[in-house]
Parts: sequence; C-alpha cells; structure tokens
Amino acid sequence: MGKTAFSLEEPPCERTGFFTKRYGVHQLVWYELHESMESAIEREKRLKEWKRVWKLELIESANLDWEDLYDTIV
Repeated sequence: MGKTAFSLEEPPCERTGFFTKRYGVHQLVWYELHESMESAIEREKRLKEWKRVWKLELIESANLDWEDLYDTIV
C-alpha cells in the first residue's frame, strides 16, 4: 500500500522509489485515483488497518489474475 505522484510518462523501469527498491515491487496490480493528495493519504491510512486477506480480496475483485495495470493508465 502506498501513494505516489509519479509522472505517467515515466517508464516503469525508472519508477524506483523507496518502496519499489525495498520490496522488489515491479507490477502495478491495483490503484485508486483521488481528487487530492490528502484524500489519497486518508485512504492509505484506512487500508493499512485492513487485514491482509481484505487487501487481497480488494485487488482480486478488480484484477483476478494480478496483471500489471500500468499500461491501462498511461
């Protein structure tokens, strides 16, 4: 779980933030768009309180095969 304000024009291989490097994350499997950074931060805080199984269900409700969604938002 995390938020970002990265540019969509930035190639995926160059999206190397702290979280990506630390956890070896290379796919975007779920995302939400927000009107403001404040609402994104509030949502992130709520989601971090969720149980892991709830987070997995959230992802799989929209992306059952865990496909990389980056190309769908570019």
